[in-house]
Amino acid sequence: MPPDSTARPPIAVFDLDGTLAETASDLIGTLNVLMKREGLAELPLSQARGLIGAGAKALIRRGFEAEGRALSPEDHERLFEAFIAHYGKHLADTSHLYPGVVEALDALEAAGFRLAVCTNKFEGQSVELLRLLGIGHRFAAICGRDTFPAYKPDPSHLTGTIERAGGDPARAVMVGDSRTDIDTAKAAGIPVVAVTFGYTDKPVTELGPDRVIEHFSELPEAVRALVPVEAA
Repeated sequence: MPPDSTARPPIAVFDLDGTLAETASDLIGTLNVLMKREGLAELPLSQARGLIGAGAKALIRRGFEAEGRALSPEDHERLFEAFIAHYGKHLADTSHLYPGVVEALDALEAAGFRLAVCTNKFEGQSVELLRLLGIGHRFAAICGRDTFPAYKPDPSHLTGTIERAGGDPARAVMVGDSRTDIDTAKAAGIPVVAVTFGYTDKPVTELGPDRVIEHFSELPEAVRALVPVEAA
């Protein structure tokens, strides 16, 4: 722990897709553009939501595997580049914040918490999406898959985000929606709150988070239970 860590504020670090914002329709819409170009059937949104959660490369691989096509490394990279180019023009066509996000951020800030985002989206697209959603200015750091040498579930992605945001790693909490987020937080030794409404192939209640919430109105209390406000 850095010598001056006691002077740092507590921090709440958020995943983006499926945690702060409902982005599935824009992500799957982009995936389906690629599927159609490659002569495959488009995936229904209800079926494809569970494919999200580990970044665009994993989404592409999972989507094509769902239609019975394994991708060579070359094809995977080609499709990834096409995905990023198309998605960058459609970041917030239909994406929106989940109910209660702004109020939860207000409550955490009022309690002395610094806020940050740790996502497997590219940093530039994450910054722009959060700007379009009207909350980009709320975060001391927005760190994506290309911000550091490693990304989630590598714990250095989370600890690096905390460091960049100037938060206290001993008074940090992760908020996410998937196995990736939960595994990352556990590996970093940081408590994690899981939301039930995001993107996961298995119920988050079965993945061992420290707390589970069904609405953002429950977040401040869940965070206080893990990082007492009195310590803030």
